[in-house]
Amino acid sequence: MIFNNKSPVGIISYGSKIPKNRISGEQIAKNQGKEKQKIYQSLGVYSKSVPSKDEDTITISVAAGFQALDRLKKLSNKDIRSQLGSLFIGSESHPYAVKPTGTVVAQALGISSDSYINSQGEGFYKSLALADLQFACKAGTQALQISSIYVNSDFTNYAMAIGADTAQAKRGDVLEYTAGAGGAAFIVGKNESQFLAKIIATTSVATDTPDFWRRPKEDHPEHAGRFTANPGYFRHILMVVNQILNETKIKIEEIDYFVFHTPNAKFPMTIAKKLGIDKRKIEPSLLVKNIGNTYAGASMLGLVSTLDLIEENKKILIASYGSGSGSDAFIIETTDKLISARKKWNNEKN
Repeated sequence: MIFNNKSPVGIISYGSKIPKNRISGEQIAKNQGKEKQKIYQSLGVYSKSVPSKDEDTITISVAAGFQALDRLKKLSNKDIRSQLGSLFIGSESHPYAVKPTGTVVAQALGISSDSYINSQGEGFYKSLALADLQFACKAGTQALQISSIYVNSDFTNYAMAIGADTAQAKRGDVLEYTAGAGGAAFIVGKNESQFLAKIIATTSVATDTPDFWRRPKEDHPEHAGRFTANPGYFRHILMVVNQILNETKIKIEEIDYFVFHTPNAKFPMTIAKKLGIDKRKIEPSLLVKNIGNTYAGASMLGLVSTLDLIEENKKILIASYGSGSGSDAFIIETTDKLISARKKWNNEKN
């Protein structure tokens, strides 16, 4: 889908949350008795984030959401929560099997439908479309895609998309080196004067490629080893990248930065090589080296990291990957307001 200039959609704020705790790949290797294999070096993941006992997808989502709302208020001096008409949260680790993550997050953020009713029952009930999403590691970008379309269709003035996870791994499994925790929130709007980055287009692909799964009542996921690479990750990301470039008629050389899903640091570098992309164009997104794979939060955090570092008028291509399997892609372009926003946020923090 290409968003035309008559109905523009853009990112107007964002926030993130990564748990402070870390464990090194070296320590994991020692615990597994595999120090000599240097698996973490092969993966390019030297440490990963670890949630505290009181941190889960809900708390991470709330923290990221609050930061996005607070940053927007600092930029506009307006509280837009009464106009925020949708909230979608993508995760592989929703705390409840049957109870939405989103309702708890919405209540905490003050955007629930009853947030504007006082103790006497006076006020108004606001519209709020809400859903938890699951599509492995691309659930976060799916939330961003739906949010963008909601705003583009005039369903709401503002929408929030969150991707967050506290990833799990079976002890002794290779996933133990990478399964991290963290998440990011994006607020999307249609007022171009607020755009930090304009969303030019988005598209998706999906096939039945079962490379990674978890059955009901199982604590940890299973995976098909190397089957996750070529038939899964590489195939789908190449498909979706080619698709969005074809749909927009934008050449790959015109893209300034890339954000690919990061199950490790090795895979996105391999994709860059396959596409003939200079590795410097993906380096701003490679948080995985220090925080691990945050699953539904990974592509979202990669985008946050890139937006935190790059200049105005730069095109970014984001391509997520979700096992099972599918990919979402976006092309966005930064504006001069991103630079001024970062300066304001940094000045107030200091």
